[in-house]
Amino acid sequence: MIEIANLNQFYGESHTLWDMNLNAEPGKITCVMGRNGVGKTTLMKSIMGLLPSSGSIKYQGKELIGIAPEKRAEIGIGYVPQGREIFSQLTVEENLKIGLLARKDKVKEVPQRIYELFPVLKEMLHRKGGDLSGGQQQQLAIGRALCTNPSMLILDEPGEGIQPNIVQMIGEVIQKLAKEENFTILLVEQKLPFSRKFADQFVIMERGRVVAENTIDQLTDEVVEQYLSV
Repeated sequence: MIEIANLNQFYGESHTLWDMNLNAEPGKITCVMGRNGVGKTTLMKSIMGLLPSSGSIKYQGKELIGIAPEKRAEIGIGYVPQGREIFSQLTVEENLKIGLLARKDKVKEVPQRIYELFPVLKEMLHRKGGDLSGGQQQQLAIGRALCTNPSMLILDEPGEGIQPNIVQMIGEVIQKLAKEENFTILLVEQKLPFSRKFADQFVIMERGRVVAENTIDQLTDEVVEQYLSV
């Protein structure tokens, strides 16, 4: 479980996150939503320690503020950034093995379950990451995060720029990790059909603050019109 309390973040003189409070539980998919520029990606980067922040971020009771990003990966948080950020000149296998570097158990080989979740990665093991389609790159990015052996997965817009059938498959994989393996899943997602189908609860941000949160069945058209419509 991750517990965020009174989280603040600044970009220079700009105050981007304001006293953020958010909880995400094991076995559930929590979807962070909001219009463009409200601080969703900033929140994800702050959780991973990629941006300086103040307040409290506790994962399984351990305070993360002040802990380096690589240490956060070691204690079980996998991160799939917006834009995927795979290494285009490295092969699929080499990209996956980079994820192994964060493991405490020093495993050297990619776990077979990565290929079970994403069979296309095994088929393209020796192909360069930059030669993959957007959907294949997203599967690689998630696979690489899973190679760190996490119990929590943070995903920033995993369906962005990907064909619908792959988005559906990724949703099913995320749901499987939550329901069958008790992962804590925290994701940013703009697509309402995806959120309503796969998420358990939602959090809506506006100007760096949480303005609404509830179970996903309470994401009504009225809530969408108030906070998400452009």
